[in-house]
Amino acid sequence: MTPKQVADKICESIPSHQPLIASTSTAPNGFINIHLSSALMGEVIASVIRDGPEPPCMQKMKIVVDFSSPNIAKEMHVGHLRSTIIGDSVCRILEYCGHEVHRTNHVGDWGTQFGMLITYLLEAYPDILTNPPNISDLTAIYKASKKRFDEDEAFKETSRLNVVKLQGGDAECRKIWNLLCDISRLEFQKVYDLLDVRLEEVGESFYNPMIPGVIDVLEKRKLAYDEDGMLIIKLPHFTIPLIVRKSDGGYGYDSTDMAAVHHRLFEKKADWIIYITDAGQASHFYMVFDAAKACGWLKKDSPQRLDHIGFGVVCGEDGKRFKTRSSETVRLIDLLNEAKARMATSMGERVKEGKSDFTPQEIEDASGKIGYGAVKYFDLKQNPSTNYIFNYDRMLDTKGDTAVYLLFAYARVASILRKAQFDKGKNLEELYSRAIDLVQFKHPSERALAFEVMQFGDTIRRVLKDLLPNVLCQYLSNLCVVFTDFVTKCNVLNSEEVDSRLLLCETTRRVMFKCFELLGIEALDRI
Repeated sequence: MTPKQVADKICESIPSHQPLIASTSTAPNGFINIHLSSALMGEVIASVIRDGPEPPCMQKMKIVVDFSSPNIAKEMHVGHLRSTIIGDSVCRILEYCGHEVHRTNHVGDWGTQFGMLITYLLEAYPDILTNPPNISDLTAIYKASKKRFDEDEAFKETSRLNVVKLQGGDAECRKIWNLLCDISRLEFQKVYDLLDVRLEEVGESFYNPMIPGVIDVLEKRKLAYDEDGMLIIKLPHFTIPLIVRKSDGGYGYDSTDMAAVHHRLFEKKADWIIYITDAGQASHFYMVFDAAKACGWLKKDSPQRLDHIGFGVVCGEDGKRFKTRSSETVRLIDLLNEAKARMATSMGERVKEGKSDFTPQEIEDASGKIGYGAVKYFDLKQNPSTNYIFNYDRMLDTKGDTAVYLLFAYARVASILRKAQFDKGKNLEELYSRAIDLVQFKHPSERALAFEVMQFGDTIRRVLKDLLPNVLCQYLSNLCVVFTDFVTKCNVLNSEEVDSRLLLCETTRRVMFKCFELLGIEALDRI
């Protein structure tokens, strides 16, 4: 077959009213260069102008995404950053593609630590049930109660008894437990509001009543068996077992996670379950997945999937886990507020230098959106499995692969369109309605930009294939680079091709906006 015949065969399944191929040529090592026609590229530009960037077509699924997962009575810290940010972006992309997504926050709200906390609070606030204290520093309470637990045997024994009472439904213990949960939720929500993250809390306690029934199923399937008083699952390739019931009759993470996956598959009828935790938990979840498959919980010949996204550690400049100077774990809300404060300082300096006319209120609003966006992008652009060094200066740099640079590029597009409308008198809506007739490609950088826009749908497919939001970050970065090259080489507002080039600008703006949206970053028309 000739190169032209091969190209025609490759493209014959792509619907279009215009010729697809302008020309073909052979390249070394057996490659074929296919040059798309300007008519086809014009159609794509017009469709984005008309409908916005559209998601790729795919079978719609019900998907549970398990992410964030802080612990009750402990503040969210830098260790929760990646799960929350990656999970939110994955959810946004899945929702954009039309899937039914359940954003599940599997909070740690059950276990032995609550006996310790209940005992401490009863001692510190004897009238806690009739006169609830204004407790805000849960971290201090946790540390104080842990110290007592480690040093005082009587306190430890009382704590163990209170765990039994809590699990047995004791009214006093349950009331204090609910108080701890309510306080924690308020603190968690402050972080989620800053990050614009939505979650449905379904904690460990939710699954606790289900565990005995799930254990019965595992025993009937001969998958769980007794070993030294424990009930375990140990498939041939397991190096350690899953312990679904402890020797004292209690339950742990293995029990809860088996109950959770069973509930999600059979009660929620999920087609796809995605867990997002640190990479150190990967082997545990793969064991849970294998146990679920061995028990026959996944439908045969179905697209059902169980996936785990494991992420690396956020490190300081020393390459170790990111901590404060006093070796305390960094509170997540402090980290976010610091990013906003630094961005506000930078924007204030731009005003003093005459580079911006933002008011103090506009700086207050924009610095948060840019600062939080910078934190998100700096994380999301990494491959989730790798560690990375947290650095405010690099994160907030106006040059390089940062959210700040990309947001400036977006604002530049928006500025060109504003000037066209208000300085040049262009009726942009009328222009957009005639896109298919007006768009043309006379300069190589125009074609390069249009071609980059055309990659958006395939990029979304690649993101979901391997669950890697960093692929979308790379695409957005490339798009901004190609756009910058375009406006550097092609005058937009003062050229004969102004209408066509404005259409390219608007198409780029819409795709950039969608990318930012899917990454959880708010784009600004002015900076």
